[in-house]
Amino acid sequence: MSKFFLPVLIASSLSFSAFANTQAKFDEYVSKLKVEALEKGYSQTLIDEAFATVKFKKKVIKADKNQPEVVETLETYLPKRVPQWKVDRARSLYAKHKPVLEKIANEYGVQARFIVALWGLESNFGRIQGGHPVISSVVTLAFDGRREALYKRQLWAALDILKDGHISLDKFKGSWAGAMGQTQFMPTSFNAYAVDYDGDGRKDIWTTEVDAFASIANYLKQAGWNDNLTWGRQIKLPENFDHKYVLKRGTKTRKQWLEYWKDSERSLDAWQTLGLRRTDGSDLPKVDITAALVMPDDINGRMYLAYDNYKALMHWNRSYYFATSVGYLSDRIGYPKI
Repeated sequence: MSKFFLPVLIASSLSFSAFANTQAKFDEYVSKLKVEALEKGYSQTLIDEAFATVKFKKKVIKADKNQPEVVETLETYLPKRVPQWKVDRARSLYAKHKPVLEKIANEYGVQARFIVALWGLESNFGRIQGGHPVISSVVTLAFDGRREALYKRQLWAALDILKDGHISLDKFKGSWAGAMGQTQFMPTSFNAYAVDYDGDGRKDIWTTEVDAFASIANYLKQAGWNDNLTWGRQIKLPENFDHKYVLKRGTKTRKQWLEYWKDSERSLDAWQTLGLRRTDGSDLPKVDITAALVMPDDINGRMYLAYDNYKALMHWNRSYYFATSVGYLSDRIGYPKI
């Protein structure tokens, strides 16, 4: 045997041994989960069916631990997330579904343009939902241990979805992280917010558009949405503006973020007095509402006065880039000249 092949064989043997060891630990972990599921009251039949196809997904662990860290600014992010073709498609689909969208909007008190914006940004209007088996994904991520409690909650929620018959196991798929359907709800969010709008007995966010629309609206409404408000507006700061008025960055929890929001929140009159103006230099609106000053990048980047509805968008995904992109796309849908 050539000496050049020996290291390769050793490496292959070690790799196989490591995989076999991981697989054995995974199988043991799954066995314990099945016992725990039975103790929680799930039927043996459901447990057997749900876990029969569970596999350790190495790609899921890799995706979770190696998410790309791209240096991004809002100036580069928005054109990629909200290109003109997406704006055009959003407007077209809004027109196509306008009767039902506006019916849902009226029932839930959430403007239709925000429903369409979230639909477009989460799943490209239902086209990109992910093809990973949800049970395998959440079990793999729970087994990994980094966020075991979180993903065990997602597992129990996923079993509830199957138990209630909202989707069959073979079609129960989503992103590598377990986000599902046209709304990209995690299983716990599905159980909290998904809606059977067409009344067929299933909350079908995968293939039934009206269920997806109503589920988005229900989420926002429960998160405190007010359809008398929009989301916010980009503004211009005066020279030598005191940074202490900007909503603080670096929060670790939503609770802390909301506390920082309160510190920044002021009436539009107060912001006007502090020198803030619309981007064209004109005065802020003369309306009796409050707003916090949001800085997605730094003081030299885009600045926004964010209204209470921004908090609902940040409840959906606590990312300034995400929340701002939803607001931006909703404006492009609602105001075609922007």
